[in-house]
Amino acid sequence: MTGDDSTHDSTGTGTGTGRARVVRAGVVQAAPVPFDPVATLRVVERWLSEAAERNLDLVVFPEAFVGGYPKGSAFGGVVGDRTPAGRDEFARYWNGAVEVPGPVTDRLGELAADTRTHLVIGVVEREYGTLYCTVLFFSDTGVLLGKRRKLVPTGAERMIWGFGDGSTLGVHGTELGRLGAVICWENLMPALRLAMYAQGVELYCAPTADSRESHHATMRHIAVEGRCFVLAANQYLRTGDFPPDHPTPYGDDPAQLVSRGGSSIIGPLGEVLAGPVLDQEALLTADLDMALIPRARYDFDAVGHYARPDVFRLQVDTTARRAVQITGGPSASPSGEPPDTFTSSGVTPGDTTDTSVLLHGWSGPLGHRS
Repeated sequence: MTGDDSTHDSTGTGTGTGRARVVRAGVVQAAPVPFDPVATLRVVERWLSEAAERNLDLVVFPEAFVGGYPKGSAFGGVVGDRTPAGRDEFARYWNGAVEVPGPVTDRLGELAADTRTHLVIGVVEREYGTLYCTVLFFSDTGVLLGKRRKLVPTGAERMIWGFGDGSTLGVHGTELGRLGAVICWENLMPALRLAMYAQGVELYCAPTADSRESHHATMRHIAVEGRCFVLAANQYLRTGDFPPDHPTPYGDDPAQLVSRGGSSIIGPLGEVLAGPVLDQEALLTADLDMALIPRARYDFDAVGHYARPDVFRLQVDTTARRAVQITGGPSASPSGEPPDTFTSSGVTPGDTTDTSVLLHGWSGPLGHRS
């Protein structure tokens, strides 16, 4: 394990109005153990231990870190047919996924509490027969604050992941600031970004599997557009990180790169505070002065004084959408209610989840809740 020794201080003067809190944030760029959540938990523990040594308040891990991002995998699928070998491959992937809540999330909460770190981490979530690309949020006391399911899996991801709905679009109020996540190419969805901005997101976490320069440009644009801190986390992954019998189009060389990384931390005026780091494992860190956010929003607020709700309006549906609604008796998914795992009775006053958006949605103009 190697670390990025450059630590950026974005505190500036720290004067004026707004929150004076400085958040010491980190982004992990590393390889999990694909399809093996127990082994990956040990990887998470090692990186969180290093984060604790650096006194980090917040740590963000990449997309699908627990469960694995099977880049290059075809799962035996072609238009009109699936192979028996591909079904076996998917079964292994399904068995390595995570139930939320469950033993793996319990352990992640313990690790967050042990290191006194707010944790944001991508997992492959399993619910019955379907897998979801999900991001989990934990407080520094180990409470599972909620989850975000990816709304639109990209390309061939749709063969293996289901679609999330609006019920997990919430931004979480924490003692660090308003914490939210947008996953990989969801960041190219303007309406989704506006939904985040309308909830006042300040710490915009962006777990991803995209290491291209164009994605880094997107991260900088979002920081400027949302006037928020952006923490982009991607894996550093090689062929040898996968099981030896895993089909791959990248050849037999275990050192062959599958994901180059490209993780970064961006300030609310688009300034690069750390990264992008390529072709190595790293723990990127930066000190985030939250007082810079209102200063940045002085001349631009996409859902406030720079919006035109008389011309453009966005309607967001945050109800849970289930294929089957059972009425007249106990139901695992009551109609119109967020999933039970979205909030927790154990949330402390400083780490509450704002559920008003989820329960009531937006029926008024952009940026104004009813």
